[in-house]
Amino acid sequence: MRIEVLYFEDCPNYRPAVDRLRAVLRDEGVHADVTEVRANDASTAQRLQFIGSPTIRINGLDIEADVRALRAGALACRRYSGGLPSEAMIREALKEALEK
Repeated sequence: MRIEVLYFEDCPNYRPAVDRLRAVLRDEGVHADVTEVRANDASTAQRLQFIGSPTIRINGLDIEADVRALRAGALACRRYSGGLPSEAMIREALKEALEK
């Protein structure tokens, strides 16, 4: 399983999102490396199809199914209800990845 957290340097939600992701992985008994990918500039954001910080992808798919078709590429904050991706959203994406 490949898990990536895409972010930009000064994102206030990046570290809390990584902490939440790691807690869910631990709670679910999933052992996976988490790669943190920093988008330094607009060209990197474009190449990564970065839709905002923080973005979590599991096996290349965004954990938020409704935005998977987006192909943005700008340095921007990502808006989640409550500020961070929810534990439920992360769990559902993990479940989906494990079923494939």
